[in-house]
Amino acid sequence: MMATTRQSTLLLAALFLGSSQAYVSMTPPTQQQQHARRAPTTATTALQVGTAMQPPSVTETEEYVDEISPENPLRVVIAGAGVGGLALAKVLTKNPNMDVQVLERTAAFKRFGGPIQLASNALQILSEMDEDVYNNICKKFTVTGDKMNGIKDGIRSEWYAKFDLKSPAKDRNMPYTGVIDRPDLQEIYLKALPKGTVQNGDGVVRYEKKSNGKGVTVVTDSGKQVDCDVLIGADGIWSAVRSVMRDAPAKGDGSGASYSGYTVFAGELKYDSPDNGQVGYKVYIGPGQYFVITDIGNGNYQWYAFLARPPDSASSTPMPDGSSAYLQGIFEGWSDEIHAILRVTKENEIEQRDLYDRPPSALKSWTDGSVALLGDGIHAMMPNLGQGGCQAIEDAYVIAQELSSLQKRSNAPAGLNQYERRRLVRSAAVQGLSRFASDIIIRGFDTPAKVYFNEEGQLKFENFNYAGIVTKMLQPILPLFFIVQFNFLYDGWRNEGEIDLKATLGFGTIGGLVLLLLFGSVGEAGLLGAEGLTALVGAEGLLDFEAISAAVRELFSSAGL
Repeated sequence: MMATTRQSTLLLAALFLGSSQAYVSMTPPTQQQQHARRAPTTATTALQVGTAMQPPSVTETEEYVDEISPENPLRVVIAGAGVGGLALAKVLTKNPNMDVQVLERTAAFKRFGGPIQLASNALQILSEMDEDVYNNICKKFTVTGDKMNGIKDGIRSEWYAKFDLKSPAKDRNMPYTGVIDRPDLQEIYLKALPKGTVQNGDGVVRYEKKSNGKGVTVVTDSGKQVDCDVLIGADGIWSAVRSVMRDAPAKGDGSGASYSGYTVFAGELKYDSPDNGQVGYKVYIGPGQYFVITDIGNGNYQWYAFLARPPDSASSTPMPDGSSAYLQGIFEGWSDEIHAILRVTKENEIEQRDLYDRPPSALKSWTDGSVALLGDGIHAMMPNLGQGGCQAIEDAYVIAQELSSLQKRSNAPAGLNQYERRRLVRSAAVQGLSRFASDIIIRGFDTPAKVYFNEEGQLKFENFNYAGIVTKMLQPILPLFFIVQFNFLYDGWRNEGEIDLKATLGFGTIGGLVLLLLFGSVGEAGLLGAEGLTALVGAEGLLDFEAISAAVRELFSSAGL
């Protein structure tokens, strides 16, 4: 019955584009308590906080003590030092009942990767997890949520719909959404963690549950074995922990991750934007593709070009004059604002990558005894909402609460199961919204129809076709949907309930209007009938994104869009 309820709720949330708090101890342990069993480590670079040579050594020959205490702490191994893994490690190391180790495959941390959006829901959690870390993040942070944000007509450069990110956060006394460079965020956490917490150069490749049911043995790339009470797989979309848990490949066919149908070009550069300080980010919509420009602070900007392409299109698409020239051709006839930033972007400032994600996992567990998945390993999502890292932070917040509430290590599996129950519906709704929105924006939106009188008093019609008229009709509805969306994200960050019925109703009502306009009628869409529902439930147990995307594309194609 529970699975049926979750399927129905999440399916509605995804299709309509949107879809007990325990106390976390904040008492800091002493250095001796937290790392009594660890050998000293030596940093090899400014950001490399440990090596792979001194992992904790706790063997099965030691006497098993079920009760958790500072003398016999819960031994937690975190696979992966991404934002979710580091956030979890930081809050757990403040608890004297925890002994935490992060095992990271990367040999040394380098300044790599672009900005990451931290929305109000994630920032609120970070402020509660650790005030010092939060304050250091704010020093490096560029606020975008207090500025103008929204969708623009990609051809005419006119505002189509604006996002009000400020009011929902202000009404709840929450921090405003913004961006921070991923290396800066990582560095803040690495400096804040106790020395030796993160071990580099020897990632997790598999785990084995102990035959007596008392803990887990983690095996690393070097063959080293590390015993622990709890293993958290925060090792990304190609998670080795997930691969063992599901008895499936980490990557490729059978891994559960699938190509989204979209490739993205991303550029990052110094840029003298005429609306600097006034606009946070702009999404330019038009026929078959879209373009995003966002302020990332200190005169720097990032842009994205989302294109529907087959996988690995980079190797098969000729670009004799480089990526910038190629994109200028692809967006010929589009807004001068797009071409202005493309023309000044150097080739070494542009990267292309294919986008992969995972369907929500309802019938296949997130946990395996004392092992659990976090972040992209369980709910990788499209970047449309900027919620990938935010949802990993929410995972870390809930896991920390559940583990910190344990009194006995034998109760760890039950605590991790509770984490899954609290996070399942909300994360799936965000996944569904992120993925489905890509199809709607690219396949459904067009240049809005426009009717006006020219200077000679003649009545003029621009893009007065089905797609243009529908896009124009959606214009007054989208701001309402944004309100529902941000209320959902900002209200539910505590993850206190399994199903947010209020948000689901909102998504259903307003999302239904979107579908009615896009498809002409719900019956024509064929998405709500019994056969349609059955077809959209995939092997992962909840929603088959490939089936949903294929259905959407087929519908748009049949409608001539």
